[in-house]
Amino acid sequence: MPLRSEATRWSTVAKTFHWTMALLILGNGAFAFWMDGLKPSLNKINMFALHKSIGLTVLALFLLRVLWRFADRRPPHTPGPRWQMVAMHAVHALLYVLIVALPLTGWAFNSAHGYPLQYFRQFNLPAIVGHDEGLANVLIEVHEYLFWFLLLLLVPHVGGALKHHIVDRDDTLRRMLPFGRAKRSTPTPPGDSA
Repeated sequence: MPLRSEATRWSTVAKTFHWTMALLILGNGAFAFWMDGLKPSLNKINMFALHKSIGLTVLALFLLRVLWRFADRRPPHTPGPRWQMVAMHAVHALLYVLIVALPLTGWAFNSAHGYPLQYFRQFNLPAIVGHDEGLANVLIEVHEYLFWFLLLLLVPHVGGALKHHIVDRDDTLRRMLPFGRAKRSTPTPPGDSA
């Protein structure tokens, strides 16, 4: 598998970022909802500390992913109607905003609550807002709603990929699968840019 993206497929690095972040975000969200139902205990505190560290890892991976995108070319988009291209760009942009907003609101909530924030028990991170219980109550609600909104956005994201694969029978999904290999080149139509 290529280290850099090619005209017909995403690079190994891009695929690794995509699938690792997807698993971490969805797994960490499910983990949080499961933990929320547990009775208060030291074990629950330790699990929430793990949840926070995973969220910070997602934020770090996102920053690395953005840097990689500047260094790596991207395969051209599969040709499609203009509305489809606009929708795709809008969904991707919103997903990127949410990927950043989720860990930042979690970090801000933690800061507003006055809790220390350790990254996998290795080092402490600074507070990004002052201690304010009222703000903490708002931020935890925002944090949870952002996760639900992210899940909602996965419907058009995954649905679009499946539509390309099943209905259009093109390589859009195949070239992003961990071991996917495009069957044919799908050039960008003239005038369309990412």
